[in-house]
Amino acid sequence: MSLQTIALYRKKTTPAADRVAREVRAWAEHRGLRVLGEEALGELIAGGGCAGVDLVVVLGGDGTLLSAVRALAGCEVPVLGVNLGRLGFLTEIALDELYPALERVLAGEIRTEPRTMLTCAVARAGRTVATYQVLNDVVLNNGALARISDFSVRVDGCRVSNYRSDGFIVSTPTGSTAYNLSAGGPIVSPDLAAFVLTPICPHTLTHRPILVPDSAVVEICLELKNGEVYLTLDGQQGVELAVGDVVRVVRAAHRVLLVRSPERDFFQVLRSKLHWGGRGPGAGGG
Repeated sequence: MSLQTIALYRKKTTPAADRVAREVRAWAEHRGLRVLGEEALGELIAGGGCAGVDLVVVLGGDGTLLSAVRALAGCEVPVLGVNLGRLGFLTEIALDELYPALERVLAGEIRTEPRTMLTCAVARAGRTVATYQVLNDVVLNNGALARISDFSVRVDGCRVSNYRSDGFIVSTPTGSTAYNLSAGGPIVSPDLAAFVLTPICPHTLTHRPILVPDSAVVEICLELKNGEVYLTLDGQQGVELAVGDVVRVVRAAHRVLLVRSPERDFFQVLRSKLHWGGRGPGAGGG
């Protein structure tokens, strides 16, 4: 890949992100590269796409990267996520790895990993009222004071089950380490072509998470609610659902291209984030 134009997308509430953005801009301009900020990138996308943008550098954390992916609106531009705090699942490039990583991109040694996205549509009385693009997960969840609700789930038109639960999650492999993991769902390798269907605190203990092919059409109908039930997308967008609403989830036509760190693989990230293999308190010596 010939690197000529990069776009910067930063966490706006973090002074460190502003500082690093200025430093990256100086680094890039010193090498004759064109640099776009968020506003210029947004104007380009609004004009019909990301033609001419070779790399998006995200400065912040996983939440900032999810926001950047939504802003890209389906443009398949390589995204390099730089975590300004602790190592992230998505922003796995540490700050001290930033410039070596950029030098490798400049040298054509980029390694990207395509990640599946979801298209989520909400149908009300047979009419689509909202559509979203999602990288991590689609979540139907009760409000703070709501009691258990009833959901019916179909996959490719076949009835799976009716669920009495606090909610329901449809996750990509990328999102399997987000809410899905907290709800007891499995960790899924990012290159697996599957969706994870995970009920949240189901009333029937035999209701377990299910993996289905990512070619499937997943439909969740809100059959009964006791209080407010919300649809949330990547934890950043949301809308209240009405009884009878159907949430339809399919694989999106486009993907996200994440620039991978050459310093670690998926399992190294898991070991670091989830503290696998560590010796807990009271472990004996040896």
